[in-house]
Amino acid sequence: MDKQAFNTLIDKYLAGEANKEEIDLLSRYFNSFQNNINWSKTELGEPSETAAKIFARIQKRLKANNNDEVLQTIEDGKKHHQGKVIHLKPIRKVFTFLRIVSAACIIGVLALAAILWFRSDLKNEIAQLKSNNRPFKNDIPPGRDKAILKLADGSTIVLDDAKNGALAQQGNTRVIKLNGKLNYNAASGTNKVLYNTISTPLGGKYQIELPDGSHVWLNAASSLRFPTAFAGTERKVEMTGEAYFQVARNNAMPFIVSVNGAQVQVLGTHFNVMAYSDEAAVKTTLLEGAVRFVKDNVTNTLKPGQQSQLLKSGEVKIADGVDVDDVVAWKNGMFNFQGADIGTVSRQLARWYEVEVVYDKTIDDFFYAKIPRSTKLSEVLNLLELTEKVHFEINGRRVTVKP
Repeated sequence: MDKQAFNTLIDKYLAGEANKEEIDLLSRYFNSFQNNINWSKTELGEPSETAAKIFARIQKRLKANNNDEVLQTIEDGKKHHQGKVIHLKPIRKVFTFLRIVSAACIIGVLALAAILWFRSDLKNEIAQLKSNNRPFKNDIPPGRDKAILKLADGSTIVLDDAKNGALAQQGNTRVIKLNGKLNYNAASGTNKVLYNTISTPLGGKYQIELPDGSHVWLNAASSLRFPTAFAGTERKVEMTGEAYFQVARNNAMPFIVSVNGAQVQVLGTHFNVMAYSDEAAVKTTLLEGAVRFVKDNVTNTLKPGQQSQLLKSGEVKIADGVDVDDVVAWKNGMFNFQGADIGTVSRQLARWYEVEVVYDKTIDDFFYAKIPRSTKLSEVLNLLELTEKVHFEINGRRVTVKP
């Protein structure tokens, strides 16, 4: 088959006009393509060139339909993943899911083969998919902006209940809440250094602007202790959990994050620190600028795309080429599972939905999915169940995962 004939067949397939023989031909090609790790020749020619063109054509179609979220998922599907990969089955449900994703606001696990193996009777399949959404005994809404602010005198303010406006005066610094964000406005002149702590519970997140103009996003079950005004030769804060930092540049006063006995030292940069106690390592990931990760007088300087990993043993490893979109997906309102095992998936769900997740440790599959964190728990679980590799039960705030 020449390239022109192949492109014509792709057009027919995407339009739902391909017959059974044409569908079988495409399936054979993509079976060969998907199982060939080196992308060597198949019976239809050069898969690397052809596949790239197919992706471009599918992307163009989706752009025309304003299906941006699906488009991003397909873009991720182009990446080659090692290990055991789960594809949604049955495949016809996957493509049906693509068709209703804009309304459902859920992004599933997709691969190129899944897109090309859909069936043409979509109307019936849409109805079938909706009817197959298994109801749970109870449902749990997603997390939201929730935090508690502890002031220097020990008093606390529940930020999700507080109205917009001035909340407190800390020395010469005014504490202001505005549309789900906390601001510290420090007046000029002598300012007594006081310390505040903001903490998010399970199922909570919050954003704060520090007195120097630096911005910090806190994930669920996290905390940040900071001075109400920065003075001296450094800007030092302490954190637990996970936080994304966008640090205002000040060459005369380095910004230091103290976490689990280590320090992240910066002048002005964007980076993420994940330091949950139930994770295997404290991970500092640099997106922009430069940071120094210091542990026991040993310094590692990170470049954008690098990640320092402080293991429980105290050893520090440096990883290159980290997928930063995966790392900061939580800050951008997404779950981004890229080869995540069931333990990783369970821990993220537990923090965001404030649930206990119990899973069978014999489940050894990996998950690839993008799902908005604004999704109800039942919808996330129904989506993951489409893999036919896991099944869930919700009892109160306890989620059980079974093979």
